[in-house]
Amino acid sequence: MKLFLKDHLGFLILHILQFGLIFFLLWLDGYQDVRILFYVLFLSVFFLSCYLVYRYIRRRSFYTRLERPFLSLDESLEKTEREPLAESLSHLLKSQYKLYEQRISETEARTEEHLTFLDHWVHQMKTPLSVIELMAQDLDEPESSSIREETDRMKTGLETVLYMARLRTIEQDFRIAPVAVEPLVQDVNRENKRYFIRNKVYPKLSNELPGMTVETDEKWLRFMTAQLIQNAVKYSTGKSERLLITLSERDGSAVLEVQDFGAGIPKVDQRRIFNAFFTGENGRHYRESTGMGLFLVKEAADYLGHSIEMESTVGEGTTFRIVFSPAQNLTTM
Repeated sequence: MKLFLKDHLGFLILHILQFGLIFFLLWLDGYQDVRILFYVLFLSVFFLSCYLVYRYIRRRSFYTRLERPFLSLDESLEKTEREPLAESLSHLLKSQYKLYEQRISETEARTEEHLTFLDHWVHQMKTPLSVIELMAQDLDEPESSSIREETDRMKTGLETVLYMARLRTIEQDFRIAPVAVEPLVQDVNRENKRYFIRNKVYPKLSNELPGMTVETDEKWLRFMTAQLIQNAVKYSTGKSERLLITLSERDGSAVLEVQDFGAGIPKVDQRRIFNAFFTGENGRHYRESTGMGLFLVKEAADYLGHSIEMESTVGEGTTFRIVFSPAQNLTTM
């Protein structure tokens, strides 16, 4: 109704001025019978009101459509009454909808092409890195260790890029199945053995829930666990040699906890650590920090239905927990 009145405001003002001008001219011309003038005014207002009521009833659905925001794109294709203005608007919306669909399809195709190329490129880069590692075995120390250290860094970076690309299509890239958590953590520790030795930070696994098995995607859980462990080692280097990994149960939920005793996260940075590319105060002191590791962990955990908890005190260390919902806990043998 408001839109209808706003649309016809100029029309009403014009008629009021027109009525006033006619009455003024009649008065000047000698027609000074007030009753006739008011009768003419009444007829004019009556017919004008009838016209406006008819017009509002006829175009009410059109004005309602303009005032109500669309809840979906398909609503833009709905038809209203068959009037020139309404049909023209519907035609315009259909044209825009088709253009939008075309642009979206082109963008999705380019994105898919880019992600496919990125995926292949990462896998291709792993082969020369493996060759470099084999060649480094024939070298003497410390050259051999230095080369392996750099190749490990490159592998970690490539894995981050790969999982970043996979995150965009995670619904096509995960498979929920029972996963034994302790063997998975042990595999991650073995894969990072050289990283532990190089940084002189050594993990200790404490399993308070033997046989802990949860419903999740093994590949993504392995990635999340590796990210948390590598972060713990990175920020403990030179400050502590301890790293605790604990499997436990809390309020019916299985919990995977990674605790370090390193630098800790400043309070001002804690609420932003899961933001993409955020490195914070600690990131200025560690060159490997990209700000993507915890972002990917949080995104994957949210999609898989896990919770991520964090506690940290500057100078004392940081604790991260992956909390599996009770529905995802399968067995504890």
